[in-house]
Formats: sequence, C-alpha cells, structure tokens
Amino acid sequence: MIYIRIGVFLFGLMVFSLGISLTINVQHLGIHPWDVLNVALFERVGLSIGSWNIIIGIGLICVSLILDRTHVKLGTFLNAVIVGSFVDFYLWLDFLPKATHTWTDIIIIVAGIVIMGVGGGVYNAAKIGSGPRDGFMLSISDKTGYSIGSIRIATELMVLVIGFLIGGPVFIFTLIFTFVQSPIFQYVYLKVTEYLHEMEMRKEQQGA
Repeated sequence: MIYIRIGVFLFGLMVFSLGISLTINVQHLGIHPWDVLNVALFERVGLSIGSWNIIIGIGLICVSLILDRTHVKLGTFLNAVIVGSFVDFYLWLDFLPKATHTWTDIIIIVAGIVIMGVGGGVYNAAKIGSGPRDGFMLSISDKTGYSIGSIRIATELMVLVIGFLIGGPVFIFTLIFTFVQSPIFQYVYLKVTEYLHEMEMRKEQQGA
C-alpha cells in the first residue's frame, strides 16, 4: 500500500506543479504569495523560478528542523525538489497557454488555481509528508501556540510584502487565491483520503 501512496503523492506533486506553471504564465493577474517571491527573485537575481522554489523550500525545512522535527519527513524534502523541478520542466516545455491580456487570461488563472487545489489535496492525502511551507508554518504554530490559520495569514502576508517590494507580480488574484484554492484543496483531500482508507481496509480484509 505504501507504493500506492507514494504514487499518489508523486502524481499530486506533478499536478500541483502544473497549476503553478499555468498561473505563472498569466502572472499579470496576480499569483500565489510564495510564487510572487519566487518570480521576483528570478527576475532580480537570476537562476530559475523552480530553483528559487527549491532554495526557499530547503531553507524553510532547515528552520523547521531547528524548531520541530515532527513535521519534516522524507516527503517534505521530495516536495521541495520535485515541485521546483517540475515547474521549470513545464515552463521549459512551453506547452501551456500564455497570457493574451484578454478575458481568456482569467479562465487560465482560475484553471491554474483549481489544478493547484486538486494537486495539493491529492499529495497531502497520501500522507507521505507535508510541504516545506506547510511544515514551516506548523512548526511555528506548535512553538508559539498561535493557530495555524493565523500563522499562515501572517507568513503569507510577510512573503507577499517582500515579493512585492522586490518587484513580484501582485494583483487581484493574489488576494483571492486562498478563497478559491482552499475549498477545492479540502474537498479533494477528504475524498482521496477516504478512497485510500477504503483501499487499505479492503486489502486487510482480503489478507485476513
């Protein structure tokens, strides 16, 4: 069953990365706060957007290891490397629709947000390990006693401000990202979790 969970985890990461890449192509409408920072660093410093995703992810994992190792697993490291690598790979393939600066861009970015929500729900349901950003926020929440929601808002707001100040793409969809993505994430997460649990139960019954 662990191999199925690993497969689900990897599939979820690939889907999640696809959603990120899609939103980056229409970044003038605004993208997720963490991606605002990645794009800003890419434009200011160089390297690639995926590389900054990996670098920041590894940095957050290091902080999490210092604060609380509980939330850092093998999947956390895989998440940091795979997502950044696939974002660069998808952008390099250059097959995703690009910005036209018309109403169709709204369809593209909404599709990207939905895909990110689906991918995030899938890979988290596999329970191989939380992402470096989630692990970082969970670690801070555990140490400070503040709610996860409060820590998420404060962290993403800080990241957004930093990204904006160094030239990252911030617009209306940056602000509504969470409102669209979170419900989709939750729905998919619960459904996939339930499905994997049922598979495990059937396997146990067959082996009994």
